[in-house]
Amino acid sequence: MANGPDRKDGPMVFTQGELAYLRSQRLGRLATVAPDGTLQNNPVGFSVDEHIASVNPWVVRCLEVRGTAEALTGQTPSSPYMSPEVIRIHPKRIISWGMGPDGSEGSRRTIT
Repeated sequence: MANGPDRKDGPMVFTQGELAYLRSQRLGRLATVAPDGTLQNNPVGFSVDEHIASVNPWVVRCLEVRGTAEALTGQTPSSPYMSPEVIRIHPKRIISWGMGPDGSEGSRRTIT
């Protein structure tokens, strides 16, 4: 997912509110489309960094990242229970709502 401000492959594409949301989640969902058009959606582990935010009070939030996926092997896992195989997402479109400390931030943008 996000590599933080020192990304070597381009500028950071997530807002601070979106990064905070990603840090607060335990699972992501990875949806894919097969060449024959079949859709699949699976829960997946992911990492941004080690900080976990509270879910109290609960705020309905969403961060949808559309883009291309790159399968990588032999990566250093961010946690000992994670695999050295990862799927890196290269964002093309980001849609979010309910971001920020009070849930008032949202965005729809295309990454070029």
